[in-house]
Amino acid sequence: MARRREAVLAAGYPHLVATDAAGRVLGYAYASAYRPRPAYRFAVENSVYVAPDAGCGGIGSALLSALVERCTAAGFRLMVAVIGDSANAASIALHRRAGFRHAGLIPAIGWKHGRWVDSVLMTRPLGEGDSTPPEA
Repeated sequence: MARRREAVLAAGYPHLVATDAAGRVLGYAYASAYRPRPAYRFAVENSVYVAPDAGCGGIGSALLSALVERCTAAGFRLMVAVIGDSANAASIALHRRAGFRHAGLIPAIGWKHGRWVDSVLMTRPLGEGDSTPPEA
């Protein structure tokens, strides 16, 4: 986890952590490159994780909202959520509340917890989105 956080920050992307008063991690969220090719440099992929016992407390919404703000301020134009299970209703609802829209489904792409899982793709425009060309 520490190496991933360091790599995200070293690449210039935000990595946010929510803790309680005792310093226990309640959740975290970060952005990273959607794809490494230059054509995709204005898109980011988000990751949001909330501790199982911290769900439904607004942690995920606060983290995702702050992540959207930081990525918008950095000049990114699209945020992509790749949700690793079409049965993950909580994550799908979290992203929908944050303005993400369904963009696709990749069936049975991952093997997780002893079963095949789909990936749900959701997107949200940032800033001016695709209404204007980006600045170089």
